[in-house]
Amino acid sequence: MEDTFRWTLVTAVAPIAWGTNYFVTHEYLPAGHPLYGAVFRALPAGLLLLALARRLPHGVWWWRSLVLGICNMGAFFALIYLASQLLPVSLASTIMSAAPFTMALFAWGLLAERPTVLVLTGASAGIAGVVLLLGAGAAAVDIRGVAASAAALTMSSFGYVLAKKWGRASIASTSWQLIAGGLVLIPFAVLVEGAPPHLDLPAVAGFTYVGLVATALAFTAWFAGLRRLPAATVGLIGLLNPVTGVLLGVLWSGDVLTGRQGLGLALVFLGIAVSQLPSWRHGHDRGRRAARRGGDQHGVLCAQRQTDDLA
Repeated sequence: MEDTFRWTLVTAVAPIAWGTNYFVTHEYLPAGHPLYGAVFRALPAGLLLLALARRLPHGVWWWRSLVLGICNMGAFFALIYLASQLLPVSLASTIMSAAPFTMALFAWGLLAERPTVLVLTGASAGIAGVVLLLGAGAAAVDIRGVAASAAALTMSSFGYVLAKKWGRASIASTSWQLIAGGLVLIPFAVLVEGAPPHLDLPAVAGFTYVGLVATALAFTAWFAGLRRLPAATVGLIGLLNPVTGVLLGVLWSGDVLTGRQGLGLALVFLGIAVSQLPSWRHGHDRGRRAARRGGDQHGVLCAQRQTDDLA
């Protein structure tokens, strides 16, 4: 139970950091360069983690890092930038909130992690909460943006579960994915966007924050949690991303939290709590079994001492 709670908190670092990324990107990073933005986000973070890990991939991890880097970082970052340009943030985030279900489906097929009723109930509550929180309305919908969001959702869900299947969650493996994803994007950035954008001091500070906190730290925490928690549960914890964005708007920009948004927040937190119940119950039962075993062993020792006294 304690382990589950601890790794839930560690995993939560990632979506909370990603939620702050919206504000930083909007306020400080140059617009109109999504591919270069993704490169500047992935490569420095990957090189920093590689300097800390000081370990290169070996054997099958060369091509595995490339596959995971494309799914989880390179293509994902570019698709998210594209979707944010073509869709209202509320609609793009609502589409991405289906991650608990898509990750559960991939985990069922690749890992034989059968989703429980409680996890599916928690995911349903969490997604309903995001819809209430963001209020995806009837604004004009660009089908290209919807396709980009759906592709980002599918790619990242598959990549996260594949990383869990291959069983490597470390600073080194995270760095390999980030570097691979950044390198793959460079030729596309040159062809599509031409020369790199000029970065002023606020943009450099923004990219530094995005690289260190919203990428290096966030993905290290995310993969660590993914290794130790069910994939569907991790996907549900990821709903803290839009929650963080809304709360930042309230605290930083003076936005007013409506009653509907308050209900949405409550549903997201309720969904995450419900998804944890099987693990907490398992931990409680395991603790009781251990206590019973301890009591049985104590009884045996007492009986042994009585026998020794009689002898």
